[in-house]
Amino acid sequence: MNAPVAPSSDASSASASEVEAAKLQIGGMTCATCQGRVEKVLRRRPGVVSAQVNLVTETATVAFQPDEIDEAALMAAVERAGYTAEPATRDEESEARRERERVREERRERRTLLASVALTLPLIAPMLVMPFGLHWALPGWAQLLLAAPVQVVIGARFYRAAWPALRAGTGNMDLLVALGTTAAFGLSLYVMATGGGHLYFEASASVITLVLLGKTLEARAKRGTTAAVRTLLELRPRRARVLRGEEMVDVPVDAVGRGETIVVKPGERVPVDGRILRGSSELDESLLTGEAMPVTRAEGEDVTGGSVNGSGLLHVEATRVGEDSTLSQIAELVEEAQASRAPIQRLVDRVAAVFVPTVIAIALVTLVAWLVMGAAPASAILAAVSVLVIACPCALGLATPTALVAGNGAAAQAGILIRDAEALEAAHAVDVIVFDKTGTLTEGKPEVTDVHVIDGSEDDLLSIAAAAQAGSEHPLGQAVIREADRRGLKRSTPSRFEALVGRGITATIDGRDVLIGSPRFISGEVSHDDALTDTITTHQSHGETVMLVAERGVGVLGLIAVADKLREGAAEAIGRLKRSGMTTIVLTGDNRRAAEAVGTEVGVDRVIAEVLPADKAATIEGLREEGRVVAMVGDGLNDAPALAAADVGVAMASGSDVAMMTAGITLMRPDPRLVAAAIDVSRATRRKVAQNLFWAFAYNVVGIPLAAFDLLSPSIAGAAMAMSSVSVVTNASLLRRWRPGDADA
Repeated sequence: MNAPVAPSSDASSASASEVEAAKLQIGGMTCATCQGRVEKVLRRRPGVVSAQVNLVTETATVAFQPDEIDEAALMAAVERAGYTAEPATRDEESEARRERERVREERRERRTLLASVALTLPLIAPMLVMPFGLHWALPGWAQLLLAAPVQVVIGARFYRAAWPALRAGTGNMDLLVALGTTAAFGLSLYVMATGGGHLYFEASASVITLVLLGKTLEARAKRGTTAAVRTLLELRPRRARVLRGEEMVDVPVDAVGRGETIVVKPGERVPVDGRILRGSSELDESLLTGEAMPVTRAEGEDVTGGSVNGSGLLHVEATRVGEDSTLSQIAELVEEAQASRAPIQRLVDRVAAVFVPTVIAIALVTLVAWLVMGAAPASAILAAVSVLVIACPCALGLATPTALVAGNGAAAQAGILIRDAEALEAAHAVDVIVFDKTGTLTEGKPEVTDVHVIDGSEDDLLSIAAAAQAGSEHPLGQAVIREADRRGLKRSTPSRFEALVGRGITATIDGRDVLIGSPRFISGEVSHDDALTDTITTHQSHGETVMLVAERGVGVLGLIAVADKLREGAAEAIGRLKRSGMTTIVLTGDNRRAAEAVGTEVGVDRVIAEVLPADKAATIEGLREEGRVVAMVGDGLNDAPALAAADVGVAMASGSDVAMMTAGITLMRPDPRLVAAAIDVSRATRRKVAQNLFWAFAYNVVGIPLAAFDLLSPSIAGAAMAMSSVSVVTNASLLRRWRPGDADA
């Protein structure tokens, strides 16, 4: 399905409405050079804004201008380059079809590998028994009969995959294998035709067999790294019970409409996002949010599709269905992050682009050098074959994306959603964490603790304040409304309402111009006496937030003090971050005394208070100008500019949609401890990337010279090449074991 996206910088002339995105499933890629080839083919098409191909997930994400090119033309371009392409749809039928094809392909590959092993073992058996003093070998014609099917039939895939790359003037892993095995096989045929000598059929057959074994192990490991998205998608039930009239109908979940009533029995998964109409129960949301304990939900509360119902029978009104559901959006976000390209990958891409031509050149130099030094032609050819066979662009191409995919998946299962690879990579270098206060370190649901009236009664003041706040969704305003409702107070409807971001509100109530806001804001509008100032100071020293209620032409009517409870684990989260060597800061628009009381309680290094939303972004920029790498953690609309200004924005999923859209990382449950976990998984992923790149380069830097100096046989070179990719992918898969809190273990 196509979706409008914002254009990238290289297509700034196109407006956002003129650019769409397509996700394609690509088949036939075998190494990093294939990935680069597909990207280059797509990017060269007129109308393509950007294209990113992921070797691990075997997908391409393409932004294009629909008036110049369409999805069919994109797929045709990929197919002309020698690969397969189809829309990467996530509907039930497509997923089931792809899974059936994957299972068939695995069975086919297993049979092919077993046949290759069976044909190759008799060829290498003499080498295996030689250390025991046994010297025997099959006749040449028998070796040919065994090796020919491996080379010509089983090895045909390498020729098929190498030809499109060769035709395009590039190379890939298949070309190296095809050249190396053909040289060994051809040399053996030549020796047979010219009257005898040692044959090298076992070299060509064993290389093909070992490469197939490596590919099989690699595919299995790669499937493990992409398990997170499959797990998320499998959470969604296939069918739902819908009440239509007096009848309960069992329908596919895709057929559920918004507003319909769903019946969820005990032990079943909730099929769609909704609101409970009747019943209450405990729901297990652990695979969505990472929260281990079930949460209680009752009438009027929201439930998320994919969560497991406990012991109660629920009637749920469907509110978000299909691709709008939370589960679908989470899966899409994880897929997008896994398909994105990390900055460090650019270096690898440049190396991969010249890798195969360089290896072929080294092999030719090796061949000529040995011949010039007087070596037998057979020995020179075998040394060149070993160079071709041991070189592995696959390991280079897989090093970064496998680690990023595995790290992103592990984070998702812990309730940490990472929007793109750039955010995941950047987070490892963060040395300053800036927290918003309300809704981030605190629960964001303050309660009224005191009402101080200058003239009139507390109920009158609360009634006016609650009426004025009726149009506000600010947590402080909601606290006033809840207190008024608790007291059973009646309130009028405002004829005018205006929210002044970061300062307060103004409203007209029964003809009266009412102002509610911080003492700083109200002092600029009306005056108040020193006695009230002392009261304000007393409340603020206790960590309470003070709102003044005033009327134009009359003055201050009184104050309302509210307090916000700290989130569970806030102090523990700050402690973890500080132990990791990071500076922690509270950045809030609240008054200094209240902010410092919270800062002292959780133990942050610094408190910056009474800051307007626009100034929050400027504060973040100031820290970055000092050379610090800054992460901003927030949940509100007013945090969005600061989240965007930070190197890494971290949003609470309990907050506003704007904050989550702006941030690079979203925490699926409002637990500050997940901030430390997000930094930790980023660092763990970065370590895996570094380890993978080291091993990928090490295999080639060490192996190619050894092969060139004739210190490795083609068979051993083939085994080393196969194992290089397997080791890289397996190492990345270890990230699946990561859990929040591992850094403290």
